[in-house]
Amino acid sequence: MFWYAVASLTPAALLALGCLFGGHFAPSGVLSITVFVFFMDKIAHALPDTGNNGRSLSMALAAVHFPLLALGIWALATPGSLSLIDRILLFTGLGLYFGQVSNSNAHELIHATARFPRRVGAALYISLLHGHHVSAHLHVHHIYAATRTDPNSARKGEGFWAYALRALSGEFIAGWRAETSRRARAHNSPPLSHPYVAYIGGAGVALVSAYMIAGHKGTIIYLAIAFYAQLQLLLSDYVQHYGLRRATLANGKPEPIGPQHSWNAPKWYSSAMMLNAPKHSDHHLRPARAFPALQVTPDTMPILPHSLPVMAVLALLPPVWRRIMDHRVARWQKPA
Repeated sequence: MFWYAVASLTPAALLALGCLFGGHFAPSGVLSITVFVFFMDKIAHALPDTGNNGRSLSMALAAVHFPLLALGIWALATPGSLSLIDRILLFTGLGLYFGQVSNSNAHELIHATARFPRRVGAALYISLLHGHHVSAHLHVHHIYAATRTDPNSARKGEGFWAYALRALSGEFIAGWRAETSRRARAHNSPPLSHPYVAYIGGAGVALVSAYMIAGHKGTIIYLAIAFYAQLQLLLSDYVQHYGLRRATLANGKPEPIGPQHSWNAPKWYSSAMMLNAPKHSDHHLRPARAFPALQVTPDTMPILPHSLPVMAVLALLPPVWRRIMDHRVARWQKPA
């Protein structure tokens, strides 16, 4: 668990110091989650499997997330000693951290069997104004991943920005419909118990909190950070399911989810930083399995040529992305 903690907490510490003092801490925070991760991935291939369920680290990361978000809003919006370059670097680093680490941690927590960590995970998503992702992920994505029914599964040939526009609205609507259907089957559910009340109400509280921290400027900065973090999540989903499709059975239903329906990027340090989210096939096969125990078997699971952060950058360059990925998709793709 040592390397998971180092990889996921070091950027938070450097970014917090950057918010407080600027100087060399600001570029160090960005480098710790970009260039440093890239080179660390090159020096080893895998972390040893461990029986630790990682829950203590997940809760520690959640405890770090909220004050770092508030500190970032305050530092970026408040006149002080930070230079313009410091502010740009910190905004970039915070967006990357919340998008890659906090999102991965929230994802881990909403799959917990106990109620409290699930609520903490939902609170993390709500703080990034993306609370509806909880419902869309649990009740849509994990049922319909790698089919056209899932708004978060990218189609072959679909560019990231077209996908993002579709997914941003699609997952909100799909999650709403899934929760409403579940409540209709349950009968007598109080209206205010609908999860979307918490998602939207929580977002309102978060926006008011940002305003209280740093006024209108703080609210605008908060919206920008949250949107940046949401794009990081969408990039992960785009990369991890691009082009892969489950076959349709004779009864019209999709075949069961299999190891061949998710892309994996088991580079050791970036996987540690993102709590093994890049080991995606095993997660879909065993959603309740804790992140340290996730495994990759290259002969049955599609493997990306680079780490997930690198592939996310390449996804922003559609011609390059298609040249790298489309022939790989063809090797795994079954007719839909």
